[in-house]
Amino acid sequence: MNYKADENRYQKIPYRRCGRSGIVLPIISLGLWHNFGDVDDFENGRKILLTAFDNGITHFDLANNYGPPYGSAEKNFGKVLKSDLKPYRDELIISSKAGYDMWSGPYGNFGSRKYLIASCDQSLKRMDLDYVDIFYHHRPDYDTPLEESMMALDQIVKSGKALYAGISNYPADRTAEAAKIMRELGTPLLIHQPKYSMFERWIEGDLINTLENAGIGAIVFSPLAQGLLTNKYLKGIPKDSRAGKEWGFLKREEVNQRIDKVKKLNEVATQRGQSLAQMAIAWVLRHPVVTSALIGASKVEHVMELIKVQDCLDFTDEEYNKIELILNS
Repeated sequence: MNYKADENRYQKIPYRRCGRSGIVLPIISLGLWHNFGDVDDFENGRKILLTAFDNGITHFDLANNYGPPYGSAEKNFGKVLKSDLKPYRDELIISSKAGYDMWSGPYGNFGSRKYLIASCDQSLKRMDLDYVDIFYHHRPDYDTPLEESMMALDQIVKSGKALYAGISNYPADRTAEAAKIMRELGTPLLIHQPKYSMFERWIEGDLINTLENAGIGAIVFSPLAQGLLTNKYLKGIPKDSRAGKEWGFLKREEVNQRIDKVKKLNEVATQRGQSLAQMAIAWVLRHPVVTSALIGASKVEHVMELIKVQDCLDFTDEEYNKIELILNS
């Protein structure tokens, strides 16, 4: 296909340091949770990936069970890597995760050493990679000793299957404990991936303070609340939207419950000269511990729109207070 990356790609988006590490990430990273499975159009997904890289998005985030079906997002990403992005492998940060349901039986879920290491091996095979840059434990598992899960991440890094270790969805106390274990093992946690948006603010306070103290960066997922914080639902629920699909995580009831707030937030964004999606991304990036906002995209245009968030990242006190009033009403 003779793909050649845009020569000016590194002038198109800012980068932020990830905690106390040598890694910087683009302020926007691309997640393959939706729109890259076998149920989706492969060529459209390929165009989204290449457009992202052409605009300086170097970080692509996956998990073992992204699809549907499980594993298909990694498989399809591997195809694009082989056909187009392979010459640029050393310019990419590729991550994957394990922690949720993946295969049948007692060893295909949660946080055991067996599951995490086997899952990493499977992910590498699907993407045809020697290593991923970041491998995460996708969620805390309170039935497995935390030491066991962290020792598995440590082994994955020390065996060369990943360069860095991360955790996702961990609360503050579990994060602090995990960070301590990993420091003692000699493989500090690079990054934490929590859910964070205007409608999901649980990380504010304890978790953010814990990450700052431990020198761990945050990359937040669902900053657009599964597309709710965009203009997509201002006039109803489109059939091809996440809320319009049977397998999506965004439900019709959630859209209907929050649409009045969404419309008011859209008015604030318009006054700022931004789209609602751009403002929502700027809002999660306002805290220094947030290294990157992890976006999904079903069209090339979505990537191009969100790249422009860099034009207006700051909020006046008046704008911030307006947003708080809307969210707390």
